[in-house]
Amino acid sequence: MKPFISLLCIVLTSLTFAQEGEEIHSLFFDFDKYILKDLQADAVVEFVSKIDTSRIASVEIYGYCDDRGKDEYNFVLSTNRANAVKDKLVEKGIRSKIIISLQGKGRIMLDEDMQTNVPEARSKNRRVDVVINLKPIEIEDLKIPGVYNSVHSEAIIGDRIYLDKVLFERGSSILTNEAKKELDRIAVQLHKNKNIHFEIQGHVCCTPTFQKEAVDRDTKKRELSINRAKRVYKYLLLKQISKSRMTFKGYGNTQSLKKTSSLDRRVELLITKNEAPVKKK
Repeated sequence: MKPFISLLCIVLTSLTFAQEGEEIHSLFFDFDKYILKDLQADAVVEFVSKIDTSRIASVEIYGYCDDRGKDEYNFVLSTNRANAVKDKLVEKGIRSKIIISLQGKGRIMLDEDMQTNVPEARSKNRRVDVVINLKPIEIEDLKIPGVYNSVHSEAIIGDRIYLDKVLFERGSSILTNEAKKELDRIAVQLHKNKNIHFEIQGHVCCTPTFQKEAVDRDTKKRELSINRAKRVYKYLLLKQISKSRMTFKGYGNTQSLKKTSSLDRRVELLITKNEAPVKKK
């Protein structure tokens, strides 16, 4: 993909937010319009340009309208809005083949009884969402010294085992099915290497620097990183890993990998002891 040009911010308000495995940018249109203003177009291109292009798996573009007008007209208008954004991205170097979905979704219905500011709500519905789907990051690819994704017999004190699939939703300490499968894999390795002792470390992302810990949405207490570590501890106990080999601790936001927010919603194992006999040379 050819390099992007550094560009300015938009005139209209925009929203950019991330979820697991994706980045989303929303840009807004005037009533009954689908032509992009120059600075508005520049902003969506700048949004894409800030993403590591090697991680972009695909792009989806969805257009919307407010609740006024006939359905047929609104589908055409929302599709025109989506196409206007696509054309601008392609013009600026985005490969059209990675744009896997382009849809006009028509109007978004408004429940006026639930809205305190109907004009503002309608303005936010006259938009296009650009969804960037990201390829997963493998910890081994980051080449961080002393960080691995498997337990091996020659691990030394201070090595860390990053659990690639043990990632959490925002504010949650609940283990997903994928996380449990990853822990099943690690448990097998730990049984093969019974001399290794470790600390289970829980981490969080996206909290202000003055608040080291985040709130667990289930307990409503500021204990999210320790709850994540504790969940893994209890799961490994179920897999017959001796509690004499394990401790757990929450580190809040103090040990960011400084890569992506999703990688900081993590648990990893810190090797604290390896009693395996030293191999003779």
